[in-house]
Amino acid sequence: MAAVMVDPPVVDAHAHIFTPDMPTADAAWMKPAYAYTAADYLKDLDAHGVHFGVIAGISIFGQYNDYMIGELRRHPRLRGTVNIAPTTDRYVLERMKADGIVGVRLQLSRRQQLPDLASEEYRLLLRRVADLGWHVHLALEGAQMPAVLPALEASGVRIVLDHFAHPDQHEGLANAGFQAVLRSIAKGRTWVKLSAGFRLTWLSTHAGAPDPRAMQLAREAAALLLREAGPERLLWGSDAPFVGHEKSLTYADALASFAEWVPDPAARRRMTDTALQLYFS
Repeated sequence: MAAVMVDPPVVDAHAHIFTPDMPTADAAWMKPAYAYTAADYLKDLDAHGVHFGVIAGISIFGQYNDYMIGELRRHPRLRGTVNIAPTTDRYVLERMKADGIVGVRLQLSRRQQLPDLASEEYRLLLRRVADLGWHVHLALEGAQMPAVLPALEASGVRIVLDHFAHPDQHEGLANAGFQAVLRSIAKGRTWVKLSAGFRLTWLSTHAGAPDPRAMQLAREAAALLLREAGPERLLWGSDAPFVGHEKSLTYADALASFAEWVPDPAARRRMTDTALQLYFS
């Protein structure tokens, strides 16, 4: 059995579950040849002393949220965010909420053209998200944040940015994108996940070890976010099962990174309180 962290977080705010026979999206960047089921994930949580988990809609499988929703119905310890069309009906969204969905994942990374969030269909979606008390879980390259965050802020939705808000690996944390993130946090409706530091560059995929430059950028971003935003605006996520990086990481490694990014136990506990309030209140 894996060693349990002395003070493990209560909530893992970012993970994925799937089976290999699920239909993939046309734009999928890879297709896992293995399953990481809800049972597998809960086993990892239990082995490391973590109680609750939040399942992020995964871009590889597009709008196929069916498996995740079925597992949320079975496991009250889990919540999820879904990839959906902006015109999804309110009645469908209400049923999803009853099943444990807490937000919409807006998967805009690796796109040649961004959608117009001021268009009628997105104004409709964002209003429904706000009315349901959900949040928008945004996946977007840091350089694009100044173009997208103002529209989301104007809609009144809560915003959650994954993977350190994707700071630019070449320009660092002083660039316009990360500064837009800090301004958004200061307005009081934006949170950032300290998750998947290994994804801050693309060089470690299948390499057998995380890219040291990615991990250094994650450390720097965590320190700045703690200083400027505080733990009340931060969340931790494992990103299990580390799709594309399975040879590089374990769940224990993800917890060790969390302890390194946030060395103060009191700050980690405040991040747990933040996650409980955002996802499980």
